[in-house]
Amino acid sequence: MEVMSGRELYSQLRIFRERRHKPAQELTETLIKKHRTIATAESCTGGLISKMITDAAGASEVFHCGVCSYSNDIKESILGVKRETLEKYGAVSSQTALEMAQGVRRIAGADIGLSTTGIAGPGGGSADKPVGLVYIGLCTERASDFIRMELWDVAVTRDEVRNLSAAAAVLAVYKSLLNK
Repeated sequence: MEVMSGRELYSQLRIFRERRHKPAQELTETLIKKHRTIATAESCTGGLISKMITDAAGASEVFHCGVCSYSNDIKESILGVKRETLEKYGAVSSQTALEMAQGVRRIAGADIGLSTTGIAGPGGGSADKPVGLVYIGLCTERASDFIRMELWDVAVTRDEVRNLSAAAAVLAVYKSLLNK
């Protein structure tokens, strides 16, 4: 598990900007080189990760599918998130993010499952789960892990939360591939 603030994410994304590269293009090229495939399950990002990946040249070689699972019914019926998980921890939780990533990996037959679930705002937040809280789930054949994003230090609008979350998710997969 990793906890990342918006400031830390900006710092990591700056490397790509300085090299004038796009994280999704780098991810796609790395997936191709490593003969890996990916599928996404997105709640708060609403398909942004899928768009970022499919905007990259070569995506058809590595991208299996994207499921926009905004409702709990879809999380449960399509992705296989347990009702007990949703009731006990809620849709915005590390447990749900992991089950979403595992589910999309399974249904797509992909090497990597990637998920996002969070509170983009402007409403919907609470003291325990404020606007800007996002969980990213990452599942491979070897392991499952999550990142807790705390974006309230830099993201003030719904679009900022969603776009930063999508970029963080792409970056997380990219970094995990480099570490293997």
